[in-house]
Amino acid sequence: MTVEPRLLTPADVRRLAAGLGLTPAKRLGQNFVHDGNTVRRIVRLAGVAPADIVLEVGPGLGSLTLGLLAAGASVVAIELDERLAALLPATVADAAGVDGGARLTVLSGDAMTEPVPAGVTRLVANLPYNVAVPIVLRLLADVPSLASGVVMVQAEVGERLAASPGSKIYGAPSVKAAWYGRFALAGTVGRSVFWPVPNVDSVLVRFERHAPPGDDRLRGAVFRLVDAAFQQRRKTLRQSLASVTGGPAAAAALLSAAGLDAGDRGERLDVGAFTALGRALLRGARESANGTP
Repeated sequence: MTVEPRLLTPADVRRLAAGLGLTPAKRLGQNFVHDGNTVRRIVRLAGVAPADIVLEVGPGLGSLTLGLLAAGASVVAIELDERLAALLPATVADAAGVDGGARLTVLSGDAMTEPVPAGVTRLVANLPYNVAVPIVLRLLADVPSLASGVVMVQAEVGERLAASPGSKIYGAPSVKAAWYGRFALAGTVGRSVFWPVPNVDSVLVRFERHAPPGDDRLRGAVFRLVDAAFQQRRKTLRQSLASVTGGPAAAAALLSAAGLDAGDRGERLDVGAFTALGRALLRGARESANGTP
C-alpha cells in the first residue's frame, strides 16, 4: 500500500540539523527549504508523475525529496555532504514508510562527477547557487535521458539561464543552456521559505530538452567560441574571437563564412548563429588539415 509522505516542517528541519550537529555551510550552499507549499509548487511545476525517475541534486535534509516521493516518482538523490546522505534514507523511512524508501536511491558524491544511473527523466532540485550552471550543463551533457526539469537557483543565475539575445544579462550560460533546450523562468521564491534565510533572491527555472544542433565535436567548438565572445562583452566579435581563430583577420574571415557581421557583439547572437560559427570553424580546420587553400 502506498503511504503519502509527510512533508517536513520548519521544526523538523531544525530538529534534524540539530541531531547531526549541523551548522549550514555557506560554501556548500546549504539553505534548506522548510515550506510545504513551496515543495508542492516545485513538484507541480515540474510535472512529476509516478512513472518518472527524478534526479535531485543536493537533497539536504529531505524536504523536496519527500515531495517528489509523494507524487509517486522514484528519486535518485546526489548529496555531497556525507552526513546528510547518510541521514536521508532514515528521514524518508520515518516520513514515507517502506514504500517511499524503496523508491529512493542516495548517492554520496559530487554532482559534477558522480555517475548518474540510466533512465533518469527529470531534474528537480534546489541547487547550490555557486555551482548551479556547471551542474545543469554537466547533467544535460552526460545524461541523455534527462528530458525536463525545474531547478531553484539564485535569481541572477536563473535570469541568465533564461535570457534572450540582446539583453544585458544574456551571456555564455544563456547560449550553452539553449544548446540543450528551452529555459524559462517559472516564478520567484521568497527568502523566508529557507533555513537559514539566504541573503539573495531565488527563482524557479523550468527547461525542456530538445535535440542539440550538432554532435559533441561541434558543441566543443561552439562553446569555445561562446566563451571567447563573452570574455570581454564590449569588444566586437572580430576582436573577441581573435584568441580562438588566430587573430582579428582570421576572426573576420570566419564571421564572413558564417554570414555574420564582424562588428557585432556576442550578446546579439543566438545559439543558431554561434552554431553556424562553430561549423565554419571546424570546416576551416578540416580544410587546413587537408591542405586546401
